Amino acid sequence: MSGGTEPDGSSKSDEEWEQFLRESVAGAADAPKEPSARARAVTRRLREQPDTAPAGWRTYTPARPRRRTGWYAAGLLASLVLLVVALAPGWVTDLFAGADSSPQAAETARPADAPPTQAARRPTEDEPFRGSPAARWANGAAGISVPKAEAVGGTGAAEVERALDRSRDFLVASSLDRGVLRGEHPEKAIALINPHQKDVQDLLRTAFRSPSEKNDPLLLFSRFQPSRVDLVGEVVKTRGRLTYEEGERGALQVTADVTFVYPVTRAGAGGDGEDSGDGEIVRTIVRRELVLSWDDPDKVRTEPGTFSIVSYKYDMTNGGCGTPTGYFDPPFGTGRATDGDGARIDPYDRSTPVGRSESTADECGRATRS
Repeated sequence: MSGGTEPDGSSKSDEEWEQFLRESVAGAADAPKEPSARARAVTRRLREQPDTAPAGWRTYTPARPRRRTGWYAAGLLASLVLLVVALAPGWVTDLFAGADSSPQAAETARPADAPPTQAARRPTEDEPFRGSPAARWANGAAGISVPKAEAVGGTGAAEVERALDRSRDFLVASSLDRGVLRGEHPEKAIALINPHQKDVQDLLRTAFRSPSEKNDPLLLFSRFQPSRVDLVGEVVKTRGRLTYEEGERGALQVTADVTFVYPVTRAGAGGDGEDSGDGEIVRTIVRRELVLSWDDPDKVRTEPGTFSIVSYKYDMTNGGCGTPTGYFDPPFGTGRATDGDGARIDPYDRSTPVGRSESTADECGRATRS
């Protein structure tokens, strides 16, 4: 035979046929080789074993061992805290004190104890009440609690409510009005006092003209001399309450017991010298107790919308202890150390009755805290 025939009828040449036979005997270069007996055994064993490898095992990278850095971080933090305490103790005190700066609930009865002592912190122009219990008290008239009005004796509920509102109006006009605090004549407050009550009208006529221990406008009104004292800010802190009961001859008797805290500084102060008092803020604290009688005009000579004063008492600290001038005269600088020669008074303690009255006006108490 000289050649072979392909299925399609074509034929190979002798040279092609010879090459085909030679490659068949030697094996083509790219033909797959039969696995060895060892390879066949390993393959069979792997196929028979269950697949226990975790999902994604081919991409798993072992984690690096964790370093023990917790103790180092804790030590560094403790060091920073100690450094801050050493360099800025006041800032740390303010930070923790702020946690208990929520407004205090209104006073509806005499408290059992004095408020707790605060951390000693100097007041500032922005925070004139910090470091004192007054920081949590209400502002102005909001700190004067007024009870629900109910009929008592021959006085109906509506009349009781009107008397309570006007009693609070007197406290605002006499002890919170900005003009009066700056030394103006308390006309609105005086207009609420029975003009036919002779002893009180005598006091009022004399007190502003010739102040004395007996006739002192400070017995009823809060006033500062603007040439000597500036009020700090627009807020006066207050805490107290009104109560009422049936009085004599069918009158409605209202009792007011309120503490006022006035932050002040020396007039025109421009520095912060501790000894000179420049820039220093002092809190003058006054607690007043007034008993007011809203009389029946058929039984007592009075004018509509006015009351008679049954009694007045007050405690005052940081308001000056010299000869009466008709104004509070707060001590600044070194004068504070020698101000007050009477009993020591906690001006924020409302658990005890008011101690000072018109009969003890010559006494000047010293505050145990301000």
